[in-house]
Amino acid sequence: MADDPLVRGELGRNLTFGLQEVLGRAIVIGEYRDRPFPTEADIVKQHGVSRSVTREAVKMLGAKGLLGARPKQGTFVRPDEAWNLFDTDVLRWLLERKSSLVLLRRFSELRIAVEPAAAALAAASATEAQQAAITAGMERMRSADRGDDDALDADIAFHVAILRASNNPFFSQFRDVVATALRTSIRFTNRLSGRSASIDDHAAVHDAIIARDADTARVRMASLIEKVLVLIERFEEKGAEQGEAR
Repeated sequence: MADDPLVRGELGRNLTFGLQEVLGRAIVIGEYRDRPFPTEADIVKQHGVSRSVTREAVKMLGAKGLLGARPKQGTFVRPDEAWNLFDTDVLRWLLERKSSLVLLRRFSELRIAVEPAAAALAAASATEAQQAAITAGMERMRSADRGDDDALDADIAFHVAILRASNNPFFSQFRDVVATALRTSIRFTNRLSGRSASIDDHAAVHDAIIARDADTARVRMASLIEKVLVLIERFEEKGAEQGEAR
């Protein structure tokens, strides 16, 4: 089994992280919702990996809150509320679930609690280098709008630069979560709106930060994210209406 090229391709070069990826995704998308998590021996046999690789991967998934263990009962999948939603792997797997629209709304609600404050802090305390990084992100978005850059990467770069420029270590560490979720959120909202992110809305945030106008930066960032929430809520309402019609 270990020599099976399909298995090697599925797990990748690093067997431990590859096995974590395969098992973690399966847990989060619900493959073990109605059946027990496989035993160590079953995982070894199914994926053609060693017991040490299996134990390490299971340990890593336990640290993410996905798995637990009880004496004489073995390893089990923990309830959703125990999962570490700030772990970027868990968040990425969650966004692959069919219910990801609800998660996107909740994530946007979290963003609106954090990013306007980060924008205000950036306006008040960003260094010249940090301001330059925000401006670079804005210029990348303009280039992407002309077809000369990747729109998704440019949008993420802009938001991450603001989180870093807040000079608040807690907001700065939120950047990986934002980057991971935005990759799904931006694709989804762009598809719904039929266009990429609004350059004018982002420019308004940028200009307020560069002008060191904290209050305006806060308001503009909140407005930007509120538009995303409205778009998601409209889609949810449309889906509910279609469900009732059926």
